[in-house]
Amino acid sequence: MAKKTQSSETKKNTRTDKTFEERLERLEELGDEIRKSDIPLDDAIKAFEEGIKLARTLEKELEKIESRIEILMNGADAAEEEDAAGGSASGGGGEKPELGLFDDEG
Repeated sequence: MAKKTQSSETKKNTRTDKTFEERLERLEELGDEIRKSDIPLDDAIKAFEEGIKLARTLEKELEKIESRIEILMNGADAAEEEDAAGGSASGGGGEKPELGLFDDEG
């Protein structure tokens, strides 16, 4: 009886505890399974349904990852631009930027 409990717990945890790579590998396995010519129709439909759900979940996660990467890249670009301009992350301490258009003859 312990095996049934363990296997049902494993099924529950497979959806939430697996890494992105593990879920992607499962999606590939489902695709391979569906392509088999000797698979019963009901099994193929179940595999297809699981694959669709998994693909949607992976797509959402990829969108989140892409957003994080974009934020990191934009932050890195902004820091590089500030360093190139000689500024600081705090906004320069209230000093006005010097454009060098006019000579100070004061």
